Amino acid sequence: MKTKPAAQRGHADNQAVTERLIYDRVHQHLKFTRCKNWGSATDFDKYLSLALTIRDLAVEKMIATQGAYQRYNVKRVYYLSMEFLMGRMLTSNMTALLATEAAQRAMKRMKLDFATLCSCESDAALGNGGLGRLAACFLDSMATMELPAYGYGLRYEHGMFRQELEDGWQRERPDQWLKYIYPWEMVRPEYTIPVLVYGRMENIRGPRGNLVPIWVDWQLFEGLPYDIPIIGYGVNTVNFLRLWSSRANEGFRLDVFNKGDYVNATQQKNWAEIITKVLYPSDNTSAGKELRLIQEYFLVSCSLRDLIRRFQKSNRNWNDFPKKTAIQLNDTHPALAVAELMRFFLDEIALPWDKAWDLVVRTMGYTNHTILPEALEKWPAPLLEKVLPRHLKLIYDINHRFLQKVEARYPSDPQKKQRVSIIEESEPKQIRMANLAIIGSHSVNGVSELHSHLIKQRVFHDFQEIWPRKFNNKTNGITPRRWLLVCNPALAGLISATIGDKWIKDLEQLRRLEAHAGGRSSACTSTSGNCST
Repeated sequence: MKTKPAAQRGHADNQAVTERLIYDRVHQHLKFTRCKNWGSATDFDKYLSLALTIRDLAVEKMIATQGAYQRYNVKRVYYLSMEFLMGRMLTSNMTALLATEAAQRAMKRMKLDFATLCSCESDAALGNGGLGRLAACFLDSMATMELPAYGYGLRYEHGMFRQELEDGWQRERPDQWLKYIYPWEMVRPEYTIPVLVYGRMENIRGPRGNLVPIWVDWQLFEGLPYDIPIIGYGVNTVNFLRLWSSRANEGFRLDVFNKGDYVNATQQKNWAEIITKVLYPSDNTSAGKELRLIQEYFLVSCSLRDLIRRFQKSNRNWNDFPKKTAIQLNDTHPALAVAELMRFFLDEIALPWDKAWDLVVRTMGYTNHTILPEALEKWPAPLLEKVLPRHLKLIYDINHRFLQKVEARYPSDPQKKQRVSIIEESEPKQIRMANLAIIGSHSVNGVSELHSHLIKQRVFHDFQEIWPRKFNNKTNGITPRRWLLVCNPALAGLISATIGDKWIKDLEQLRRLEAHAGGRSSACTSTSGNCST
């Protein structure tokens, strides 16, 4: 890549966001999007008009960013995670666009309370405060660093539960973040992905007379993508998070309905929509476990097909796939991506096994989040065979080839083979997803120095002996934009007045505060982040 493929060129290049611009666009959305005049508009109408105005400011940069990525054919990062705790985005998006002060002045001019408008926003709680918030912060950081990066997740209808007190007891209620319009998302029906589950394997004669395994009698549903802009702070790069919503391939059976069987007429539709109904289906039942497995495969299948489509727009040589694609697995939930990418290379591209496996390993990276053996994800082999028969066969083949190499290298240590095997020989057999992710990745990282040390020395010590250079550390962090600049503007203003504002994009700058430790500074009371001492 000879030239930096950013969108910071031409018309999208750091255009100033003014009070007048926001004022005019809010009124325009109020009239033409909400179909209201000022007198009849509710607080929600006004909030939505403001949010859509801020989204408008990001869209032009988003289009330019994606155009630049395509034009320069850059290598792209794809971050697969079952959870993204995006939270409320209005204030953080305004901050990233350097539009906060202009927006506040416009709201004051319209005699609107800024805090009241912000309180109308739904909280997109599609994950917890650990795994999910880390994923959201990574997206923010990669956009701010102007990296060509995408997030892939699921558009759960109900995210994290709401907590209410009833007669002194905590009650869990559904989180209905999609109850009203969610202004940040853009539906992309043109990129709908078909997904296959269930069925069985059948061997048929191939053109060369050999037996070829074919996946038959499957059940089909679809993944509908929604994009949420991810705005880099103070730059023109706008990436996006693509969330998949499940729906039926054939939603309504008119012939069945006309026979009076109203329940069965929508049976397929109801089954498909259940897949992304809730964030955490209970795994206390076999049905709950099956639903969770389908959710994980749904994410993997849709995301891989989507990124493969994007790769094929500018590339024809599959040898270039790892040069243009990096897939990061956030914990073991997307670990089926290893088997799914192998299935694509073997079954749809007809690559030789060794070539396909080389491409998979060079493309995949895996982030481990736990050192507790009992918390490492496993799936019963019978369940995997029921839901994904082709993938179970591939996992057995991957494991067989891997164990052959382990046995050749450690012929006098049969216990090592048992420990590193993807298959746990229990009753029933269990598929160890962490082992699959490690074997199928070129890089495995922990999330703190101590954690990475423990997974190398204890949890995955056998793998570390086999591949000592595969394991590394990436200490978790959070974005200073949301968790300091937005959440605590008074402290942020004081820091900027003391050492300048470069810390907003480079936290190492905070070390300069050490020179001021013990000194005296007047308190900062600014709510905009500006402060003078």
